[in-house]
Amino acid sequence: MSFVTTDALLLAALASAAVPGLRPVRAEATVPVPGESHQVGYIEDVERRRWIVRLPRDAVASARQDSTTRLLALLSRRLPFAVPAPKGFASLPDGRHAMVYPQITGHPLRLAEIPTGPGLAAELGRALAALHNLDHRLYEEAGMPIYDAEQSRHRHLVHLDRAAATGRVPVGLLTRWERLLDDISLWRFAPTPIHGRFDGAHLLATFSSEDDACSGRIRAVLGWEDARVGDPAEDIAELAATAPDPTVSTVLQAYAMSRLVHPDPHLERRARLAAELRHITALLTALTGRDQHAIDHAVHALKDLDNQVGHDTVLQARPGVTFDHQPVDPTPDSEPAPRPESSAPPPTPVSEPEQAAAEPDDTGTVETLYTAAPKTDPSPLPTPTNDTFAEDTASTDDDKPHIAASDAITEPLPVVAGSGAH
Repeated sequence: MSFVTTDALLLAALASAAVPGLRPVRAEATVPVPGESHQVGYIEDVERRRWIVRLPRDAVASARQDSTTRLLALLSRRLPFAVPAPKGFASLPDGRHAMVYPQITGHPLRLAEIPTGPGLAAELGRALAALHNLDHRLYEEAGMPIYDAEQSRHRHLVHLDRAAATGRVPVGLLTRWERLLDDISLWRFAPTPIHGRFDGAHLLATFSSEDDACSGRIRAVLGWEDARVGDPAEDIAELAATAPDPTVSTVLQAYAMSRLVHPDPHLERRARLAAELRHITALLTALTGRDQHAIDHAVHALKDLDNQVGHDTVLQARPGVTFDHQPVDPTPDSEPAPRPESSAPPPTPVSEPEQAAAEPDDTGTVETLYTAAPKTDPSPLPTPTNDTFAEDTASTDDDKPHIAASDAITEPLPVVAGSGAH
């Protein structure tokens, strides 16, 4: 059942204020999740363009978004895939700014389902290498955090101490993680520009053949709020924890061949450790938010993990995962070998909105997310109210746009709560 939500109306009004000429006709707001730093909205305008609106939930998230915006401007022409390109901002009285950018076409990936071989898996490795080959100074210029190897290890130790103090982490896991974090040989790596949340939800792919998952390419990478200079293993954590060994090997081999520096030999082991340590991050986030359901889920996940690996204090390398640590010239000397045929289907498609220029989707299959809106009988969207900001009395600068929704909607359509990659 479709229904109008205050959050969606607010985000539609912010989009209208941020981008000149943007007249929303339909909006969606994602369902709030504990620990999420942003409200996210999906907007369609009268020209059938699709937009993303991201509104920080607090001052900390707002400051991080400001740094991320500077980084995205520096990265847009330096990577082989797309990144969000902000087109406007709208201010709230408390100083937060909503960011608006065109929604990018693509399928979010399920890393566990990526087939092995020289297709999508190798493409993923090359895309990650391109990111890790970036100049550190770009991140420094944008004001992103910088952590060397020892600082990265120390951050994990601090989080582990906090988690241990809760009494909710199994002893076997505490022992395992303490020993691995004390093993200095595991923590010798060159600090690298990283994404920070390089998982399937933030990776968009397109496919030249709807029947062949190997035909995919990485279209875009979203969600850059955790970008920093740090441990490259953090960007491989989700892959190492969920994908089959042959797929991990293919990704890492393509990654190593495309890197400009030697990947360290403990990269895959440290990636699996990083994936495990994210369980304590989930626990601490749930405890901070006093979300009992999330707390119970995190505790249950820790118990399951303890049953799987709590007895192993060494973190042995997986025999099924191999890759060459020596990089080679990524430029091929000859035409690439033909890709073997694959009957593996591509990941289950999700809604593929058009880009800002309303390009047709190149996968050949598009699941329509929105219904085209008629452009007659205009009716304005009422100015949204938001009690959350009632106590904020600080005014914004005169040169920053304010919320002005009097002409935001040409033809009001049902607004629904939704979710998706952003």
